[in-house]
Amino acid sequence: MRVLTKAMLVNWIALQLPFLPKPMNLEGIKLSQLRALVAVAEYGNFSEAALSLALSQSAISHAIATLEEELGITLFSRGRHGATLTPAGERILKLAQEMLQLLKSMGKEANIVRGLEGGEVRLACFRSVATHVLPGVIAQFHQRYPAIALTINEFSGGAQVEQELREGRVGIGITLLPLSEEFESWELLRDQYIVIFPPRYKVPDAPTWGQISRYPLILPPEDDTCRSQIQQHLGSLEQSLKPAYEVREDSTIVSMVRQGLGISMLPRLAAEPLPTGVQTRPLPVPLERVIGVATLANAAQPPAVYAFLDTLREMRRSGQLITEGSDESRKHQVTPA
Repeated sequence: MRVLTKAMLVNWIALQLPFLPKPMNLEGIKLSQLRALVAVAEYGNFSEAALSLALSQSAISHAIATLEEELGITLFSRGRHGATLTPAGERILKLAQEMLQLLKSMGKEANIVRGLEGGEVRLACFRSVATHVLPGVIAQFHQRYPAIALTINEFSGGAQVEQELREGRVGIGITLLPLSEEFESWELLRDQYIVIFPPRYKVPDAPTWGQISRYPLILPPEDDTCRSQIQQHLGSLEQSLKPAYEVREDSTIVSMVRQGLGISMLPRLAAEPLPTGVQTRPLPVPLERVIGVATLANAAQPPAVYAFLDTLREMRRSGQLITEGSDESRKHQVTPA
């Protein structure tokens, strides 16, 4: 009977070591190796993969060989016709692609965060939106991004807002829809036109055009956007109402109505805040203006602008575009898109 000595046992273990699987070295895997894996899998050979990564063929071969050694598996079958993924290599490839995609996403997110640590959002709109819609949006935006400055340019009509966008003075415009194809736009809310009457007038709940025509009419001048919408609406209904007064400022029109000088037709946002006692009625045939958010098509915007647009969209979806005004006005709230 042979006696198994210590020396014999050591020699036997040494003979078995080459056949035992080596432990993986995941900590040693480099992103350059994963990129080499993806490139060789895409091109099917080492030479074209090397060209695509601006590396030498030997560098690609070394990267793949080192990756195989660290994982302890064979990723490619090499032959005269190039390199073909093994079944194990196909599974590893999918994971490598996911890891590289996550790295891209990480960099994108970091760029967004870096851009949101400062910067400025420049916005153009008409007065009624700046007064009644934007303050709530700005408050929420500032709570999220306190380091971003915000500049608002107010105008009386949509044409001026669109010109600000064209000339690059602002990144975002809030104006009337529809717009031409030079802008990318989406609907923010709809604002109903109303008839406003002095406190002492006896007015039916649903006045007709004939009843409205009995009162002096106060309207914006002909070059005003709201006036244009009203006249087009009346024209389509074969109605003709001649104003007794033409006044530019909405607040002045409302004050004149309150003093009993006549009635007016305005979008509800433009008429707000309504003084105590001033009466509102719907138009005999409804009219609304569609208010939208616009940016210049195909224009690159800083991260701060996209963050403000996202805030607007979220508040629209959640119904938080609440306007300021009297309790009566809240019964006729603007309609979210």
